[in-house]
Amino acid sequence: MNESIVNVAPNNLPQFASGMTVLARDEEWLVTEVSQTRDDGTRLVVIGTSPLVRDQTAIFFHHPDGPGRLDRVEPLLAENTRLIRDTSPGFRQSRLFIEALLRKTPLPQGEQRLATAGTHLAHDLLYQREPAKRAFMNLRPRLLIADAVGLGKTLEIGLLLSELIRRGRGDRILVVTPRHILEQFQHELWTRFAIGLVRLDSAGVARMQRKLPAGRNPFDYYQRVIASIDTLKSARYREQLRRVQWDAVVMDESHKLISKTALNNQLARVLAPTTHAFILASATPHNGDDESFNELISLIEPTAIVDPKKRSTREELKDLYVRRHKMSPDVAAQLGTEWAERAKPQFVDCLATPPEEAVLDELYSTWIAPPQGRAENPPLTGKGSRLFPVTLLKAFLSSHEALIETVSNRLKRHESEPKHANEVAALQRLAELVGRMNDDDSAKLTALVRVLRQVGIGPKSATRVVVFSERRATIDWLYRQLPARLGFIQKDPAGQAEKGVTGPVRILHGSQSDEAQQRIVKDFALEGSDVRILLTSDIAAEGVNLHRQCHELIHYDIPWSLITIEQRNGRIDRYGQRIPPQIRVLLHQSANPAHAADQSVSKKLTEKEDNAHRTLGEAAALMGLRDEEAESTSVEEAFLAGRDIDDVVPDQPTGDDDIFMAGGGFDDDDEASHANVQPDDTVRPPRLFGSTREFVEDAFAEAYQNPAEAIGLTWLDPADYPDTFEFELNRDGQRLADLQRRLNVLPQSYLDERRILERMTLTFSPDVANTRLELARKHSGERPKRRGAATKDQKFAESGWPDMSYLTDQHPVTEWLVDKVLARRSADTTQARRLTAPVIAADVTTPVFLVNGRYSNKQGKPTVLAWLALHREPHGMRVDEREFVQVLHDAKVNREMRMRDVGDLTELQALVPQAVETARTEMRRRLDDEEDKLMAPLIAYERQLYEWEQKTGARYEQLTLTAVRSRAEQRVRHTVTKVKELLDELSTAGEPMIRVVGLLVPERSV
Repeated sequence: MNESIVNVAPNNLPQFASGMTVLARDEEWLVTEVSQTRDDGTRLVVIGTSPLVRDQTAIFFHHPDGPGRLDRVEPLLAENTRLIRDTSPGFRQSRLFIEALLRKTPLPQGEQRLATAGTHLAHDLLYQREPAKRAFMNLRPRLLIADAVGLGKTLEIGLLLSELIRRGRGDRILVVTPRHILEQFQHELWTRFAIGLVRLDSAGVARMQRKLPAGRNPFDYYQRVIASIDTLKSARYREQLRRVQWDAVVMDESHKLISKTALNNQLARVLAPTTHAFILASATPHNGDDESFNELISLIEPTAIVDPKKRSTREELKDLYVRRHKMSPDVAAQLGTEWAERAKPQFVDCLATPPEEAVLDELYSTWIAPPQGRAENPPLTGKGSRLFPVTLLKAFLSSHEALIETVSNRLKRHESEPKHANEVAALQRLAELVGRMNDDDSAKLTALVRVLRQVGIGPKSATRVVVFSERRATIDWLYRQLPARLGFIQKDPAGQAEKGVTGPVRILHGSQSDEAQQRIVKDFALEGSDVRILLTSDIAAEGVNLHRQCHELIHYDIPWSLITIEQRNGRIDRYGQRIPPQIRVLLHQSANPAHAADQSVSKKLTEKEDNAHRTLGEAAALMGLRDEEAESTSVEEAFLAGRDIDDVVPDQPTGDDDIFMAGGGFDDDDEASHANVQPDDTVRPPRLFGSTREFVEDAFAEAYQNPAEAIGLTWLDPADYPDTFEFELNRDGQRLADLQRRLNVLPQSYLDERRILERMTLTFSPDVANTRLELARKHSGERPKRRGAATKDQKFAESGWPDMSYLTDQHPVTEWLVDKVLARRSADTTQARRLTAPVIAADVTTPVFLVNGRYSNKQGKPTVLAWLALHREPHGMRVDEREFVQVLHDAKVNREMRMRDVGDLTELQALVPQAVETARTEMRRRLDDEEDKLMAPLIAYERQLYEWEQKTGARYEQLTLTAVRSRAEQRVRHTVTKVKELLDELSTAGEPMIRVVGLLVPERSV
């Protein structure tokens, strides 16, 4: 069975890997990225190391049998490595070179443990590691993150992307989100994980069009991108995306992708085949339609679904999704003080005024429960007519303005048609009654103002509140009413196209531009902004973090869907909320007990959501419909039929086959998950330097000799800012162009305000970084104190983006220094076309060759990786059994080294080919040892493919229509072909790549 996996044509053998030195166009280059293209062979991203091209970045396409337009790239052979002396202080250049190679080398394909967990500016919660762990258990990291509202899916995505980057699988990333959370998502990935993404919102697209030549594909130009679903779903971008290969694609709020006919779904089907890692995220991924959900799962794993119409079981999908909620044992055990317990909801009774009672009488007597029966008085026809009476009632329970809008829209459609005469007459009577109301006749408005004052909303208070309403008309009306009633001065700037974007009262709804939506979301998270009230539709019920400065939420009206209520509450009731969130609900109360929809429906739904939240961890399981619209329709039908809501919405789930009820893809009985015990799920890649700070300090010193003078590198006062420094990116003509290019992915407003491309402030202290991040959310703060600075710091404006970054191993500055070290070492030779390795005088008794060996797959990614220490002995070379870094530490290769003479290198140079052959033999032995382990997942996947092909083929044979059967069989053949190609690409192939990293020799006196 596995022959299709291991048989590889010789001309397809991989030749390149990151860290390799190559020759192209008569110049030397260091390979930083390797990927395979569909038509053009191997794509190599390189940095120049020879004098003419030093520090220049280029992209070459190599194909051994390619046409002349493709580049011929020649790997430099390890046997020809030239040993060189290192005259830098304490062999600093050599130590940096070895450390840079260790950092640049990706983790091997089979490594499932996490390498970056606990290194980011985020709490290291074990449950948030689970999605990354689950993703790397699969042949490809493709997963649905279906955690319930508030658990931190963005942080889980950030960790997963960080792990992909460490594996050399995160060079090209595309993140797709709803447009109103673009900046929020971009901000989290940068501040927490140092992952910079180009934001293609409307402003970003405009800049892109000005910058790129006509016809240039922007997704070839930008390596890491975040864009909105609304932007990318257009036909123009879909076709450009179809031609691009990604390492990772993330699609947030992926429940919007479910409908096969939707443009969002078409976008997902374009992206899924173009990427190695495909991550979908949604708290509500199942809409109740099994076929639609199976379509979503098929995008993740084509062989997971045999019958699209059949409900999938948890066992069938356990490797493809992760689902937890607040009450899951592993989650509840770790939250601590980072998620305050929600207070019980408070219900505010709004006693109907006489004009409102008149409208309610008309609504119930004519529309909801007329004596003659609804079918005759009035006759309703057309789409949605059966439930239209409830639409009228719910509109009025929102506001008289919403009811006026609903009635007007219906009249416009029907008033000119005689067959609707009775309905039109009834609507006109209703409109006349509503028209007699004025703003002061609204009981809910009066109650809202009273409640807002009680919680402290006012011009002299910092308290904030978010007010939800289903109706845009209600939101606009409240925007007109609230400022004056609460003593706010609300002025929309002259010429501003969109109201409610500035000032103490803001509006957020789907008709606003993406820039307006992002600004409002950002301002609401800033303590120092002037916003106090956010009036929003249910657009803000998904994905938006509103808990930073707010713990008060008011439902002006209640959606008749548990899912939507839960989503709304989750905006302030989520991980990171340290003050108990308070939910309030305004309920219309009529003097007539028969007019009690808000009491009998809205209140009960709120109570059921709250109880489910506290006992089950989620509310969607109660009805089991998994779709907001389906839930709402079911409740509305029950209300019209006079049924009690308890009959429709049980207090406990009725079915036990709901795959999203709990656990979902992980073992609830895993004791290590429940306890605060560090599991053995991490691996720390080898490091020569004791810390990232040591490496950064030495790298700057080596690159600039005197960094303080060359680039203004200064350490800040350790009493105020420990482990914090800054440097200039453009000082006296010393422009760090490559670093500026790497940072240009960040928002232009952030770069301009902080002058990031002129001077950067960085810290190794997570406490300092967190403090500055929190300060950035206050909208005003203090500049860091520099040595010699005035005692009183200058105040400056904040935009939510911090003035300093936490310097991790994956920060662009660290990666820039790694590449700079490697390029500098590769260039430090007077003899062209030769690899070099430094010779270090160390505490050893015999020469020790330091060698890196790796096997790769056809995608250029390592499958077997080894760092070897080879001791010269009388009868050959001996492979040291100790860890590579331990050999260096035992040899006292560190910052305390003194300069020692390494002697004559002639005899040692002659030993290089022997060391390379020994390393090659050792790598073959290791491949033999690991072959079964490497092949196991490929064989298992091929077996899964075979079984899927047999079951699917048998099912399609039963189709009666020849054309339908033919198309189905064609899809199966296409899937099988693609999966076999994938297995071939992931198989180890070719000879090992060997690189001599250095040579340790016994110390000699100077």
